Amino acid sequence: MRVGVLTGGGDCPGLNAVIRAVVRKGVQVFGYEFVGFRAGWRGPLEGDTVALDVQAVRGILPRGGTILGSSRTNPIKVEGGVERIKDNLAGLGVDALIAIGGEDTLGVARELHSRGVHVVGVPKTIDNDLNATDYTFGFDTAVNIGVEAVDRLHTTAESHHRALICEVMGRHAGWIALHVGMAAGANVILIPERPFDIDKVVEYVESRFKTRYAPIIVVSEGAHPIDGQMQLQTGERDAFGHVRLGGIGQRLADEIEKRTGKEARATVLGHIQRGGTPSAFDRVLATRLGLQAIDAVRDGDYGKMVALQGTDIVRVASTRRPRS
Repeated sequence: MRVGVLTGGGDCPGLNAVIRAVVRKGVQVFGYEFVGFRAGWRGPLEGDTVALDVQAVRGILPRGGTILGSSRTNPIKVEGGVERIKDNLAGLGVDALIAIGGEDTLGVARELHSRGVHVVGVPKTIDNDLNATDYTFGFDTAVNIGVEAVDRLHTTAESHHRALICEVMGRHAGWIALHVGMAAGANVILIPERPFDIDKVVEYVESRFKTRYAPIIVVSEGAHPIDGQMQLQTGERDAFGHVRLGGIGQRLADEIEKRTGKEARATVLGHIQRGGTPSAFDRVLATRLGLQAIDAVRDGDYGKMVALQGTDIVRVASTRRPRS
């Protein structure tokens, strides 16, 4: 059997661990051959491949990013895109495909499965906002990076007696902000699920200043005030229709300075949270998901997504609906 592997969407710590687990077990236990597709769905769309074998995955467990590359290519919006993928898979002799990605990548995988392609999905998102899985790999690493950053912000905030705002990733889900804020002792945590009252935020900031300590605010990039809309960095949208968010941290800093007369500074972690070495938790979770994915291929259990439920790795029907 020949199995294709791709990684789609934003890069994420732990992607390489999944690829490694899939290939090592697939080759050494089942005797399968593998082909990697470059740059997400663009790979099978254009027939852009790279050889995958045990040698190719040696040493990649601690590496961030993905050796296959990624993109936000949406073949559903390309005329004849699905048929092109099916033709390329057939031409390459690919019997099954393992797609590693978030709601958009798995949405395409589900569409391909409905059209006869043998697909197994592996959930990936640092935002931890996919249904049917308790955690997604990359989330733990993103939280640890955020906590380290806020720990450092505490010391400089106290030294200069200024308010510091840390903007973290989280388009529609506040899991990263919530966990970072709780673990790092933030005074205010703002998440997309609950529009915030700027008057209340300023009240908390002023109260913190009265104690002679400096306030720390952790805010998701998708957080927005009660009387406003999401703060957009640009009016652009990606291939899956998502607006490019950002800027809420600086907006908060400006508003706090104007209302309190105190100095305020914003720090945007952005893609720093995606990069670098995955945590031990994410390496183990990604490895377990990869092993279950290749088992699903062996069993012919297609159209499924592997997931963590409790302490077990299970197979569930893939879904695009985000979990809040």
